[in-house]
This record gives sequence, structure tokens and C-alpha cells, in this order.
Amino acid sequence: MTRISYKEKLTSSTPLRSLTKGRKRDVGRNNAGRITTRHKGGGHKRKYRMIDFKYNKKNIPARIETIEYDPNRSAFIGLALYADGERRYTVVSQKTKVNDTFIVAENAPVKNGNRLILRNVPIGTFVYNVEIKPRGGAKLARSAGNSAEVIAQDGGFTHLKMPSTEVRRVIDTAWASVGEVSNDEHRLVTIGKAGRARHMGRRPTVRGSAMNPVDHPHGGGEGKSGRGHRRARSLWGKPTGKGQKSRRSKKYSNMMIVRRRKVGKRK
Repeated sequence: MTRISYKEKLTSSTPLRSLTKGRKRDVGRNNAGRITTRHKGGGHKRKYRMIDFKYNKKNIPARIETIEYDPNRSAFIGLALYADGERRYTVVSQKTKVNDTFIVAENAPVKNGNRLILRNVPIGTFVYNVEIKPRGGAKLARSAGNSAEVIAQDGGFTHLKMPSTEVRRVIDTAWASVGEVSNDEHRLVTIGKAGRARHMGRRPTVRGSAMNPVDHPHGGGEGKSGRGHRRARSLWGKPTGKGQKSRRSKKYSNMMIVRRRKVGKRK
């Protein structure tokens, strides 16, 4: 079992009360109470921190007062104090420290933490908290250690190389923050024991090959049998596993994909 040494990275253990609220977790259930996402449930009670993904306070400098842990996401968050006195929580970048400043402006300097439109970001720059459409709020590259690389500016679109290796077009008037998301050690953590996973809200995952044929396409057979067919399948018989395409052929954003992600050994 491995852990992250939070004491070296965080500066506050108590969130700002005015920016927190209670929230009932869905734990994988829909509005009828039926399971729609398996392996979720239980876990420690969480207090929700209201994170600013819209970044609609433009041309007003802000200073990071604290860097804090957020149980609802893998990245660290920072309490930003704007020059007009308002405080907001934001997802902080890898190199951000207490008292660092940032600004949200169309022509802001290309500096760690600053937020500007993609058209003004130089090629080769890493960005995070990327919008898909202008003023739609940050949607891409928000998890710990993630970032997207600007690799081209072409015909009103910016080409981004995503963390998955997919190359995607985004309209160049959308906004993005410069840098990489904090807490890059998150990917190195080994949970280590079942109890810790349950504390995190993760219920047990059973292998398909350990089930009966009635329960899973991989089930049945004497001893440790092969799955009996060439490609891995999900519980519902759909292709799954490394190297298999699972994207819908008519997905709305297919026109924005310049190069599909590399999977399996090619990645």
C-alpha cells in the first residue's frame, strides 16, 4: 500500500465553509434507483467543494491563498482571492504555490496558471481545464497530472494532443489554463487492501472468467479456462479490453477527431 505525503503539499485542512455544501452521491444509481454504473457504493461521507470551472471573472488578478485536498477529485484545489475581494475554489496547476497569482484574460501572458483563449497559446504549450466551446466551462484535462498539448493552429481551430494520445480539434476561441494539473503522483498510488477501496466508495469487481456462463460471456469451463472466443467481451457482449474500438460510429464529436487514440501496446 502506498500513499501521497499530503503534509508536504497542502497548506490547509479545513475548507472554506461558504464554498462547501452537502451532497448526496449517486453511487451508480439513476433516478429510479437502478444500478447504471457497477462497483460504486458506500465510502466515507464527503463535503462538496464548489469549484469554479466557468472562470467568468475576467481581467481581475487573483492570488492563491491555500492549497487543499478535495475528496471529490484527484487534483488539488486552491482558494483564489480576487482583487475585488471574492473567493473561489479552482483546480491548481502542478507548479502553483501559495501567494502565486493568475489572471483570466484574452491576451494574458503565457504563464503557469494564467487562462486565455486557445488562439493565443503558442504551439508546444501544455494546457489544462480546457473548454470544448467558448464560455461552456472547463471540460478537458482536469484530472491529476493531466494536460493537453497544443500542436497546431489551423482554420479557426486549435489541435490538441489529449492525455489519451488522441488528437482533437477545439474551436480557438475556447479558453484554457496554462500548465499541468497538480498531484501527478496520484497515478503511482497503490490502494493495497480491499478495506481502503471500500472506504473510497469502490465496491468489489468480479472477473468475468470467475462467473458462470449465465452471468458473463467469459464464464464457465473446467478450471481456469480460456474465454472461448477471440475478443474480450463485456457483461453485455460488447467489445471491451485493450485494442478494441468502442466509440460509437455516429457520435456527435467524431468530426472533431483528427487522430484516434492509440491503445494497447501501440500506446
